[in-house]
Amino acid sequence: MRYLTLGEATSSPRRVSALALGAMRFGTSTEEPAAFAILDRFLAAGGSLIDTANNYAWWHDGDRGGQSEALLGRWRASRGLTDEVVIATKLGARPTRAGVSFADRMAADEGLSPAAIHAAVRESRERLGVERVDLLYAHVEDPRVQIADTVGAFGELVSAGDVALLGVSNHRAWRVERARAIARATGVAGYEVLQYHRSYLQHRTDLPSPRSPFGDPGLLTADLLDYMAAEPGLVNVAYSPLLAGGYTRADRTPGEEYAAAGNAARLQTLTAVARETGATANQVVLAWLMGDTVPTIPLVGASSIDQLEESLEAVDLELSADQRARLDATR
Repeated sequence: MRYLTLGEATSSPRRVSALALGAMRFGTSTEEPAAFAILDRFLAAGGSLIDTANNYAWWHDGDRGGQSEALLGRWRASRGLTDEVVIATKLGARPTRAGVSFADRMAADEGLSPAAIHAAVRESRERLGVERVDLLYAHVEDPRVQIADTVGAFGELVSAGDVALLGVSNHRAWRVERARAIARATGVAGYEVLQYHRSYLQHRTDLPSPRSPFGDPGLLTADLLDYMAAEPGLVNVAYSPLLAGGYTRADRTPGEEYAAAGNAARLQTLTAVARETGATANQVVLAWLMGDTVPTIPLVGASSIDQLEESLEAVDLELSADQRARLDATR
């Protein structure tokens, strides 16, 4: 396993695996025995960064979420783990009541007010069974709340020792920069980790982000890439890198949202590189992301050990300079 450091400039930097494991469906569609087996294998392979959210899985049986965090807490306790893993969770998008429809969820989520943030962290710490959350993300934008109020609440949590590192997901670039500028000006902890959707195929710019219910802010856009390049130390944890099986379907058609100009050529190049390396298309995508123009940790899901093994093998896949240049150059 290879490793990166999150929060290099903070007082609580954490060395984490170059591949992250998503726990979105753990405790619901992936039941506890299977989830524990996947987590055990990830840990044995040197994996250390595990991702969840306090609203996973709010869409299951009219619930509000919390199942994934609770399962991770039981797994961590049953294995006697302390600092061996970094569990990242998110807040801000948990419905305030059960049974909220997908269409209504944005109007009913907890948001990013100081009161909501402090309450959510108390609940997450209890479900995870931890004194301190390793990495906490602002899950979605909340235009109802002043950015300074959100930044202040997050800073209080770090100062109190309730949270180690802060991150942000599904926010537009100007909001990320504004929040980080406020944190610098007020001397509190700021966002050090990003989590955005990024994959090899290019998403159509005239459609919302495909894997996020939050619209375009879910994409790692060109302005966010530029911002990260200008801000050393930031890391993107890239969610949905494998397009929910889009690279492995026989027809290789990940959906209308990827019917963008140039994607046919990108798939041809991807297929050619996979054939040259003896790897799968999924593994080439993950290897390409791990060598991205900005520090990137692919976040993969797995409902079986076999799926996890395929992703783990990508960590050791070395793309040649020529192969990477061809993948980058295809338009």
